[in-house]
Formats: sequence, C-alpha cells, structure tokens
Amino acid sequence: MKRIVVLASGRGSNFLALARDIREGKIDGRCVALIVDRKGTQAAVRAEEFHIPVSIVDYSCYPSKNEYEKELVATIRLYAPDLIVLAGYMRILGAGIIRDYSGNIMNIHPSLLPAFPGLNAQKQAILYGVKVSGCTVHFVDEGTDTGPVILQRCVPVADDDDEESLAKRILSEEHRAFPEAIALFCQDRLKIRNRTVIILPDVGPGTTGGSL
Repeated sequence: MKRIVVLASGRGSNFLALARDIREGKIDGRCVALIVDRKGTQAAVRAEEFHIPVSIVDYSCYPSKNEYEKELVATIRLYAPDLIVLAGYMRILGAGIIRDYSGNIMNIHPSLLPAFPGLNAQKQAILYGVKVSGCTVHFVDEGTDTGPVILQRCVPVADDDDEESLAKRILSEEHRAFPEAIALFCQDRLKIRNRTVIILPDVGPGTTGGSL
C-alpha cells in the first residue's frame, strides 16, 4: 500500500475527493499526512474528519523560501511518502524537492495543458475564447505546469461562461480525474517514457504492470 502525503494551502476540495476514495477502497494507498503552509485552512479541518495527521509548516514563520523549504522537506521525510500530491498547494516547489522526489510528485491544473499554465487558467481560457477547456493531472518537474501529462478531462465552454462558472465545471472533473490518476500510481500502472506517461494495463491484484 502506497504512502501518500498531501500538500495544500486552502479549502482542500481535491484533498477531500482523495480522502473519500481512499476510505471507499478505490485507491490502494494511505494518506499518512496532510501538510499545510498556513494556519486555519479548511483542508486541515477536513483532514481531522478523516483522522489524517496534519502538519503545519507556516510559510510566514520563516525568513526566506529556502528556510521554509528546509523545514518542509524535513517534515515530508518524516512520513516517508511514495507519492506527494499537490492539492491546491499555492507555492512553487523548489528544485531540490522536485529532484529528490522526481516522478513521485503529482499536481492538477485547471486547463488542458500546455494551454494556459500558471495562475488564473480559467480566466485565461475565457479571455482567449476557447470552446473547450478542462483539467490536467501531471507529474511535477522544475517548470511551471510543464511536467508529463497523466490524465486530462474536457469540459465545454459556454458563450455565457465567466471565470467562476467555468471553474466550477472544471472542478467537478478534477474531483474525478485526480483520484483516478493517484489510484493508477498506487497500482504501479504509470510509467514515464521520455516525457510521455504510459498507462499500463490492469493485470489484476497482487501483480504489477512491469517496466518499459
């Protein structure tokens, strides 16, 4: 069973979707900790409801990003994760963490990458006038939303959509796509070849998909 650590900054709706799927046995993993970057997050309240340990590494308590990340890395290592999940974590991870856990950090972004990376992706989609948007689950690399794509889900963009209505529609798909990608990871069914993520076939319980 894979050990999962979640990093979050806010309300934690994707964290909640993950915790529910783990509780329902849809993911062969265990969330061993939620780490938040400030006090008073809704994500931490939700973790308590699922009896998941919460660690607070408050960014405001450190004189620099480097000092904050030293403590963040030390906290992550305490839980020995197989997978780090960024669920609404609003900070860019440093290169050191990404190198240490290469291929074992997963994020979700509210656009069909490589379109509209970075902040305010839904607003970017509206301003550009696209007819289809969606979400992308990807492994994290040292760029901004540039890592290998695992799963994508599409949603239509209506003529009368605004940023809020589009974000709500995308979020519904995020709550399905993110747990699905995490479940695939926990089944050892994700392999990275160059920058393409291969989803291996399900070969049944007690076995893995092998290597490429």
